[in-house]
Amino acid sequence: MSESAEIVIEELPAPPVDAEYAQLGGIGMAGKYGLRQSGKRPPLSQYGSVLWQRRHFITGYATAKNRSLYSNARLGQLWQLLTPVLNVGVYYFVFGILLSISRGVPDFLLFLVIGVFLFNFLSTAMINGSRSISDQLVLIRALHFPRASLPISSTLIQLQQLGFSMVIVCVVALIQGEGVNWRWLLIIPALALLTLFSAGMAMVVARMGSVLTDTAQLLPFLTRTWMYLSGVMYSISSVAKGNVPHWVELVLYYNPPALFITVVRNCMIHIPPASSYPSPADYHSAVQSMHQPGHAWPALVLWALIAGVGGFVYFWKAEEQYGRG
Repeated sequence: MSESAEIVIEELPAPPVDAEYAQLGGIGMAGKYGLRQSGKRPPLSQYGSVLWQRRHFITGYATAKNRSLYSNARLGQLWQLLTPVLNVGVYYFVFGILLSISRGVPDFLLFLVIGVFLFNFLSTAMINGSRSISDQLVLIRALHFPRASLPISSTLIQLQQLGFSMVIVCVVALIQGEGVNWRWLLIIPALALLTLFSAGMAMVVARMGSVLTDTAQLLPFLTRTWMYLSGVMYSISSVAKGNVPHWVELVLYYNPPALFITVVRNCMIHIPPASSYPSPADYHSAVQSMHQPGHAWPALVLWALIAGVGGFVYFWKAEEQYGRG
């Protein structure tokens, strides 16, 4: 070891580049051999087609989830009937008895249950939809399926519970002397449009909730404010008529939840003839309390398409982002 060893670092030649790879590039080579990017957002039409193919998964998932909600309760699925009944009992005591808002409203109990049940369907679908992505990250990362299945299934869960609630509505209507007539058939398309509207809103808040997890905590305050502006426990005309500017009155009438609720109420509640009222003023008050704005059905269709189609497209645009991070 008399002489210090000199260390020589010899630079290795670069590996040869395949000519075909250089010409096509990585993505081109993947395309040549039929490989696709994992999790890439498909075209909108293809996304909708795949979602339709998964319809049995969506309905099955919603049914199983709905059955598991009260699996640990002693009364089990009976709570699907008890919960709406108890809610209506509280609202009837506060608004019908203590605050006497029932004055001038025909069949106030039926008026109330329709408003409470329909708005609860919309608000709960939105609140649960806002958590549908963040609560299912394990499922999203493990399986490949259209992510819109999750907020749609959360809406279907609430639709199944609304079915139990509508049974109560029909019983209350019969108890209060409302006879079954052809107008009840209009409830079916009204609820179908409300379901489309609710699913669209659920997809909107689902995308927001996947980024901002506090969305689920904020929504109950927003929906509660929305409820107080939608005539759920009171007649909009009795509050707004002559007390607010005309444009504010129109906004309240064409507010989506208020519009859906008003249409269903007019399908089920019959206003007795003027001769059955003590005075013409009482009859006029009853008519005003059931006021339905003009072009209500076209407005329902418009709201359902705006929320349903718009929410679907809005959710689809972020399909690649769900489950990452």
